[in-house]
Amino acid sequence: MIALMSDMKIEETDLFQPRFGADGLIPAVATDSSDGRLLMLAYMNEAALKKTVETGEAWYWSRSRSELWRKGATSGHVQRVIEIRTDCDQDAIQLIVEQTGPACHTDRRSCFYRVVETPEGLKLKFKD
Repeated sequence: MIALMSDMKIEETDLFQPRFGADGLIPAVATDSSDGRLLMLAYMNEAALKKTVETGEAWYWSRSRSELWRKGATSGHVQRVIEIRTDCDQDAIQLIVEQTGPACHTDRRSCFYRVVETPEGLKLKFKD
Protein backbone atom coordinates (compact mmCIF):
# COMPACT_ATOMS: atom_id res chain seq x y z
CA MET A 1 0.00 0.00 0.00
CA ILE A 2 2.33 2.73 1.25
CA ALA A 3 6.10 2.33 1.31
CA LEU A 4 7.67 2.45 4.75
CA MET A 5 9.45 5.68 5.61
CA SER A 6 13.12 4.99 6.22
CA ASP A 7 13.82 7.97 8.48
CA MET A 8 10.81 7.71 10.84
CA LYS A 9 10.02 4.95 13.28
CA ILE A 10 6.86 3.19 12.23
CA GLU A 11 5.63 3.33 15.83
CA GLU A 12 5.60 7.14 15.73
CA THR A 13 4.07 7.80 12.33
CA ASP A 14 0.43 8.75 11.78
CA LEU A 15 0.45 7.03 8.39
CA PHE A 16 -1.25 3.70 7.86
CA GLN A 17 1.58 1.48 6.60
CA PRO A 18 0.57 -2.17 7.02
CA ARG A 19 3.52 -4.56 6.98
CA PHE A 20 2.56 -7.71 5.12
CA GLY A 21 4.68 -10.81 5.75
CA ALA A 22 6.94 -12.49 3.22
CA ASP A 23 3.87 -14.49 2.13
CA GLY A 24 2.00 -11.24 1.39
CA LEU A 25 -0.36 -11.72 4.34
CA ILE A 26 -1.10 -9.87 7.55
CA PRO A 27 -3.04 -11.39 10.49
CA ALA A 28 -6.38 -9.75 11.16
CA VAL A 29 -8.54 -10.19 14.23
CA ALA A 30 -12.20 -9.24 14.31
CA THR A 31 -13.72 -8.02 17.56
CA ASP A 32 -17.37 -7.28 18.29
CA SER A 33 -18.13 -3.56 18.46
CA SER A 34 -20.83 -4.13 21.10
CA ASP A 35 -18.64 -5.74 23.77
CA GLY A 36 -15.06 -6.09 22.48
CA ARG A 37 -15.20 -9.89 22.33
CA LEU A 38 -12.63 -11.52 20.07
CA LEU A 39 -14.57 -13.19 17.28
CA MET A 40 -12.02 -14.61 14.88
CA LEU A 41 -8.53 -14.54 13.42
CA ALA A 42 -7.97 -14.59 9.67
CA TYR A 43 -5.45 -13.23 7.19
CA MET A 44 -5.59 -10.43 4.68
CA ASN A 45 -3.52 -9.70 1.64
CA GLU A 46 -3.36 -6.21 0.16
CA ALA A 47 -6.40 -6.82 -2.07
CA ALA A 48 -8.52 -8.01 0.88
CA LEU A 49 -7.55 -4.99 2.94
CA LYS A 50 -8.36 -2.63 0.06
CA LYS A 51 -11.77 -4.28 -0.49
CA THR A 52 -12.49 -4.02 3.23
CA VAL A 53 -11.72 -0.30 3.19
CA GLU A 54 -13.69 0.27 -0.04
CA THR A 55 -16.81 -1.74 0.88
CA GLY A 56 -17.02 -1.37 4.66
CA GLU A 57 -17.38 -5.15 4.96
CA ALA A 58 -14.68 -7.60 6.04
CA TRP A 59 -12.76 -9.38 3.28
CA TYR A 60 -10.06 -11.94 3.94
CA TRP A 61 -7.61 -14.15 2.08
CA SER A 62 -8.40 -17.83 2.33
CA ARG A 63 -5.11 -19.66 2.74
CA SER A 64 -6.78 -23.04 2.15
CA ARG A 65 -8.59 -22.00 -1.05
CA SER A 66 -6.06 -19.36 -2.18
CA GLU A 67 -8.77 -16.82 -2.90
CA LEU A 68 -10.41 -13.67 -1.55
CA TRP A 69 -13.58 -14.18 0.44
CA ARG A 70 -16.09 -11.76 1.89
CA LYS A 71 -17.09 -12.81 5.38
CA GLY A 72 -20.68 -14.00 5.18
CA ALA A 73 -20.81 -14.36 1.39
CA THR A 74 -22.41 -17.81 1.69
CA SER A 75 -23.66 -17.84 5.31
CA GLY A 76 -25.05 -14.33 5.45
CA HIS A 77 -23.04 -13.74 8.64
CA VAL A 78 -21.37 -10.56 7.41
CA GLN A 79 -19.05 -8.28 9.33
CA ARG A 80 -19.77 -4.57 8.89
CA VAL A 81 -16.57 -2.74 9.71
CA ILE A 82 -16.88 0.05 12.26
CA GLU A 83 -13.17 0.75 12.67
CA ILE A 84 -9.83 -0.56 11.43
CA ARG A 85 -6.84 -0.45 13.75
CA THR A 86 -3.26 -1.60 13.46
CA ASP A 87 -0.80 -2.50 16.17
CA CYS A 88 2.31 -0.49 17.05
CA ASP A 89 4.57 -1.94 14.36
CA GLN A 90 1.71 -2.32 11.86
CA ASP A 91 2.11 -6.04 11.28
CA ALA A 92 -1.39 -6.98 12.54
CA ILE A 93 -4.87 -5.60 11.88
CA GLN A 94 -7.87 -5.33 14.18
CA LEU A 95 -11.31 -4.98 12.65
CA ILE A 96 -13.97 -3.74 15.02
CA VAL A 97 -17.17 -5.06 13.49
CA GLU A 98 -20.89 -5.39 13.79
CA GLN A 99 -21.29 -9.14 13.41
CA THR A 100 -24.44 -10.54 11.81
CA GLY A 101 -25.03 -14.01 13.20
CA PRO A 102 -22.23 -16.24 14.47
CA ALA A 103 -18.65 -15.45 13.43
CA CYS A 104 -17.42 -19.05 13.51
CA HIS A 105 -18.08 -21.56 10.75
CA THR A 106 -19.04 -23.99 13.57
CA ASP A 107 -22.08 -21.76 14.18
CA ARG A 108 -20.65 -20.35 17.41
CA ARG A 109 -20.51 -16.67 18.25
CA SER A 110 -16.70 -16.72 18.37
CA CYS A 111 -14.03 -19.01 16.95
CA PHE A 112 -12.38 -18.78 20.39
CA TYR A 113 -14.74 -21.07 22.30
CA ARG A 114 -12.25 -23.53 23.80
CA VAL A 115 -10.81 -22.90 27.27
CA VAL A 116 -7.53 -24.66 28.02
CA GLU A 117 -7.26 -25.77 31.64
CA THR A 118 -5.37 -28.33 33.67
CA PRO A 119 -7.31 -30.77 35.87
CA GLU A 120 -6.24 -28.66 38.86
CA GLY A 121 -7.53 -25.47 37.23
CA LEU A 122 -3.99 -24.10 36.90
CA LYS A 123 -2.64 -22.04 34.08
CA LEU A 124 -0.64 -24.08 31.62
CA LYS A 125 3.11 -23.73 31.62
CA PHE A 126 4.93 -24.48 28.41
CA LYS A 127 8.55 -25.54 28.11
CA ASP A 128 11.04 -22.76 27.47
